[in-house]
Amino acid sequence: MEKRALVVGLGIAGMAAAIGLRQAGWQPVIVERAPRRRTGGYFVGLMPEGRQAAADLGIAAHLHTRNPPGGGKAWSLTRRGTREPGLGFLHQPGDPAAVVRGDIEAALWQGIHEDGTSIDVRFATRPVEIDDTGGDVRVLLEDAGGWYRESFGLVVGADGLRSGVRRTVFGPHERYMTDWDAMICAFQLQEQVPSFARADSVISARAGRGAWVFGFADRPPTALLTYRTADVEGQFTGSRLDRLRTAFADMDDPVVRHALNALEQTPEFLFDSVHQVKMPRWSRGRVVLVGDAAWCLNLYSGMGATFALRGGAELGRALRDDPDDLSAALTAWESRLRPSVTRHQRIARVKRQLFVPSNRPAEALRSVVVRLAAAARERRSAKGRAAPGFRRR
Repeated sequence: MEKRALVVGLGIAGMAAAIGLRQAGWQPVIVERAPRRRTGGYFVGLMPEGRQAAADLGIAAHLHTRNPPGGGKAWSLTRRGTREPGLGFLHQPGDPAAVVRGDIEAALWQGIHEDGTSIDVRFATRPVEIDDTGGDVRVLLEDAGGWYRESFGLVVGADGLRSGVRRTVFGPHERYMTDWDAMICAFQLQEQVPSFARADSVISARAGRGAWVFGFADRPPTALLTYRTADVEGQFTGSRLDRLRTAFADMDDPVVRHALNALEQTPEFLFDSVHQVKMPRWSRGRVVLVGDAAWCLNLYSGMGATFALRGGAELGRALRDDPDDLSAALTAWESRLRPSVTRHQRIARVKRQLFVPSNRPAEALRSVVVRLAAAARERRSAKGRAAPGFRRR
């Protein structure tokens, strides 16, 4: 009998899950509430686990990466406005692959239309009710034509941090979303910060605020502005740009000025509060959550896209290994992922200090750590250049 699955959400987690399901012999249907597929997006560093998941899903050949040679140069701006060698996201262990979010989604989009079985994608469609009390999951769907019901053997909620599937089946957001008292704004720049090379990364981090520019080899950089606040709800009132200008009012350096001026001309940007999602279990009956809906790691972790891909690849693997027992398959899937997710959720607490130090002592400590790490990296590079067989000119 044909197994049908409903995947809610056409982001990285949703398309990865759909491909994994197809690999396991299921017929997935993807519904997306937006009227069209998104393109572009902010910087993503894809870690080795994510690249392996891309290969497992069969999309590695479609994935365009944009790493500058050697990870590119990274600069830190001091409080005096001077620049010194810094450490960019691409300089961490694991040699992350530099992409924008849209690069991964474009590769997945190609993947769902391959293998001779194009996956059914329905735009401007959302689930209204999910009933898992019978043999199948009965879902009431809404599109431009009205409401209609369909039955599925599995429903996958891949609809992000504020997942409608999670709210409907597992309960209100407040039960699972942890507050980090911080905001982020991520967007594309049209050009590099003046006086820096095209592929440079530039970081300006102060107590309670941080501005990051991520450089690429073959396209303009993207920017991330982040700040801490005790009034998260208040940040969503009034002009987003005014909120950012207020938060960064006393950071008059080239990165902040350039980013805020560029934001005035940017048609699309992500502006949101920072959270993690923590749940005792990611599935209930025939409904399972993946990606940010299940375990949101947040942007500070740098692992969101990696685990969105891995979640889909592992879901397909678990269903292939146990095709006749959905409950056992979902349990095995979660047991493989949860230890790593939990570890990276904890690590994100430390990484947050690199993005946006909590206070002046944390800012000073961060500067010392980055300075020492950058010097150590330069010594390793110099040693490599001077190794036998290296020819100087």
